[in-house]
Amino acid sequence: MNEQRTERVAVVTGASSGIGAATARALARDSYKVALLARRVDRVQALADELGDGAIAIAADVTDRDSLVAAAARVKAELGTTDVLVNNAGVMLLGPFSSERRADYRQMVEVNLLGAITATEVFLDQLKDGGGDIVNISSVAGRTARPGNGVYAATKWALGGWSESLRQEFLPDIRVTLIEPGAVATELPSHITDEATRAGVEQAYSSVQVTAEDIADVIAFAVGRPKHLTINEVLLRPANQA
Repeated sequence: MNEQRTERVAVVTGASSGIGAATARALARDSYKVALLARRVDRVQALADELGDGAIAIAADVTDRDSLVAAAARVKAELGTTDVLVNNAGVMLLGPFSSERRADYRQMVEVNLLGAITATEVFLDQLKDGGGDIVNISSVAGRTARPGNGVYAATKWALGGWSESLRQEFLPDIRVTLIEPGAVATELPSHITDEATRAGVEQAYSSVQVTAEDIADVIAFAVGRPKHLTINEVLLRPANQA
């Protein structure tokens, strides 16, 4: 069982920045070996160099199953069996609903929802080998919706439902934790393609004091609990967020 192993292995998707990078650092501090998965391989390589021995950078796209299969094989060969999978890769392409933004909608569904599903499916056999943890990074938008975030919210609501199903299906062997952050100071708003929406969100986020490191600390705490305890869901916001 995992509690008998002296070293655990964590895989973090979307590890090139924000919550993913911060989570990798937090888990490395807790003596995990860490596999850093992202499309921006230069960034994850720099992070792997920073973390030193026990960290590897892997170019992988969660929308490309073949790249995840190759990543899983490399993780097992170089680090060992995966104990923790953090499904962090995601995009937040907010804006008014219209046909002109259909590419954004497809990207959010493919990355935020199908990407997490595919990564979990690919790493599942490793996670079952003695028990493991799946951490799905959702959002406050997985509990509430507002104008301009409909498809983004849809992906996060779906992630919540899927996570609860997995929790029941895999217990007691694999723990499933859903993390639902509110506003966090990351680069996520800069990816918004609708200019007016991006400007508004960046302005709103300019005063946000919650950091990626704050979220990473919560993730590290959750997966670090004794195996007889599972933290299923964590909703967290800046103290001044309505």
